[in-house]
Amino acid sequence: MTQYIAYYRVSTQRQGQSGLGLEAQQHAVQGYDIIAEYTEVESGKNNNRPELARALAHAKEIGATLLIAKLDRLARNVHFITGLLEAGVPIQCADMPEADRTFLQMAAVFAEWEGRRISDRTKAALAAAKRRGVKLGSPDPAKGGAATASVRRDATAKVAPQAMPVITALRAAGQSLRAIASALNEAQIPTAMGGQWHASSVRNLINA
Repeated sequence: MTQYIAYYRVSTQRQGQSGLGLEAQQHAVQGYDIIAEYTEVESGKNNNRPELARALAHAKEIGATLLIAKLDRLARNVHFITGLLEAGVPIQCADMPEADRTFLQMAAVFAEWEGRRISDRTKAALAAAKRRGVKLGSPDPAKGGAATASVRRDATAKVAPQAMPVITALRAAGQSLRAIASALNEAQIPTAMGGQWHASSVRNLINA
């Protein structure tokens, strides 16, 4: 029976602490014979991933398969994915268990292409918003305080005048919540608590 080493990746320290994203990944790999789990918490876009290295070494040592929830939890970089496939450890994606080596490489190519398209669309929409006179930046971004309801309300009230014009303009341009989050980060507009934007935080501000 195949044994699995599960590898999870979350993008920020806040996500790692709160479990945002992690719980969904853990749910996706339920039903597999998982003998060990490794979680990577990242704050940047580099490929320096010590937990992934440990997971691969562990899997190789015992002849297990590296298990991930989705391909994009590894990377959107073709060369990086290809390097992993050359490491001599079987890799399986819970959302596409039938995928073989060739399919994973093709999926990585598409993921990288999709990432470039999102970036290009975001930049174009951001430039269009600036041409319409939308103020995209803030010289003195508000920093989030303690995570209490009153502080969150005050912080949201301060950041909304900076963020909502961008959100409104990009929604009118047909941009996704994910693309809007990227645009807000690129414009260096902080969230209510001073962190990075994600689709969920954009949605929360819209519904506030």
